[in-house]
Amino acid sequence: MSLVKKDYKKITTNTLLEMKNNGEKISMLTAYDYTLAKIVDGAGIDVILVGDSASNVMAGHETTLPITLNEMIYHAASVVRAVNRCLVVVDMPFGSYQGNSKEALSNAVRIMKETGGHSVKLEGGSEIIDSIQRILTAGIPVMGHLGLTPQSIYKFGTYTVRAKQEEEAEKLITDAQLLEKTGCFAIVLEKVPAKLAKKVAASVSIPIIGIGAGVDVDGQVLVLHDMIGMTHEFNPRFLRRYLNLYEDITGAVKKYVSDVKSKDFPNEKEQY
Repeated sequence: MSLVKKDYKKITTNTLLEMKNNGEKISMLTAYDYTLAKIVDGAGIDVILVGDSASNVMAGHETTLPITLNEMIYHAASVVRAVNRCLVVVDMPFGSYQGNSKEALSNAVRIMKETGGHSVKLEGGSEIIDSIQRILTAGIPVMGHLGLTPQSIYKFGTYTVRAKQEEEAEKLITDAQLLEKTGCFAIVLEKVPAKLAKKVAASVSIPIIGIGAGVDVDGQVLVLHDMIGMTHEFNPRFLRRYLNLYEDITGAVKKYVSDVKSKDFPNEKEQY
């Protein structure tokens, strides 16, 4: 039985709010290229996040910090060209919005104009509120991101669960309410205790999309390459692998190598 309560032809920021109000969970995955984005959109995903996780997944960096604005624009434009139905959210990379709200607006405008994306995502709460406000004045939808914020990894020093202490938990709720009040249309909540995430989702009227934040939020997001098993070294508790493409692709490449070496490929039907 389908749990989809309404057949949405096109997902917008308003659709996500409607979904929360109707009790329908929001599905979100990352994508960074045309081919996979086309598959993901066609399969019925609600939101594609062009994440700065491309820094890790596509470029092999240890953190999300090195990826540039130009590189994010390249990935996002590739994804947008593939999409017919879902909402596309583009991560603003590290250094493109912190500390200078005018620069943040300029960079957000570049993302919207040069990619065709539908919104941007920024990490942080009260400390970046000036940048969020200025971006919103241009009519650009903003998704927030609280909890574990990977762009601040050197500040935290670890990727462990955030907001286990009462003081940090209270700040998280306050920041979520501040982001809502400022005008964010949704918030990603990463690696926080499930009970706290449930509390946050109940304290705001905008959708809370979790990653490692339990089931009592308004939606879920995973990195596509982790979910389909193309990566295999990364094994956090919150990750469910729906495929094991690492093994499948490895096996296919090995078979191809073997067939080329043995002259089995190409055969007579595979040549002109």
